[in-house]
Amino acid sequence: MNKNLVSLAVFSAFVALGSQSAIAAPDWSKAAKSTVHVFHPGAAPIEWLQGKGEHSGASGLKKGEACAGCHVEDGKLSLDLKRLASKEMEPKGAPKTMTYPVTVQAAFDATNLYVRLTFKAPAGGFDKSDKDNELKATVMFPNDKVPLGDQAGCWAACHEDAKGMPKSKDKTKYVSGGAMDLVQWASSGKSSDGFVADKRNMTGGKAGATAEGAKAGDTYTVTFTRKLAGNAVLAAGKAVPFGIAIHADNAGGRFHHVSFGHTIGLGADGDVKAAKQ
Repeated sequence: MNKNLVSLAVFSAFVALGSQSAIAAPDWSKAAKSTVHVFHPGAAPIEWLQGKGEHSGASGLKKGEACAGCHVEDGKLSLDLKRLASKEMEPKGAPKTMTYPVTVQAAFDATNLYVRLTFKAPAGGFDKSDKDNELKATVMFPNDKVPLGDQAGCWAACHEDAKGMPKSKDKTKYVSGGAMDLVQWASSGKSSDGFVADKRNMTGGKAGATAEGAKAGDTYTVTFTRKLAGNAVLAAGKAVPFGIAIHADNAGGRFHHVSFGHTIGLGADGDVKAAKQ
């Protein structure tokens, strides 16, 4: 066969394989839908959660109980929202909508985990400091070395000396051990693959993560893709902890809505069950 024809055939085969890889996406119609409620946490850091006399669940945390174990009942939040919106817990100003539901779906294959969020983000926020982004959606995955990572989720990275908190020392989010993979989509079109260790890094993540999103009418759909390998190593047959944070209505800093720590089961039990593709 002519060498040029051989080269063309090989090239065409690689293009075909690449195209298949590029368009290979989860069949979301086969992925179960779970509802995770996000809420505005006010200025409550992880230290407050652990504080005696301030948070009644502090003793439960010390025993190894998860926040969701007390505050999520039959899939719904059980929280004192009036207290979270009070000047005690939110000295700056609470959003008009303190909590709202997010539909979560997940799928996985031999290489990647895919997570899709669908939600209607409310207006009426207090802070509108991010002029470039109407919305930012983030998922975080703590590894097993993050203190309270499997109990409090991404709340383990929120400390009282972080920027924007009443006792601010201009620090970013951080953890006192281990690391969290962080993936974020911003409505300006930016996708961030980062991690949280001794500080928050919006680049340099180890999970090869990407994110894409769109808004149709009043509904956002955001899809995250990350490798099973990363700071948090994921594997079939295991449930992995994760958390969600959404900055709506041009909010910045701590003026977001967050979830408690939940789990995604990769062919295993979990709050969200990932479908194998």
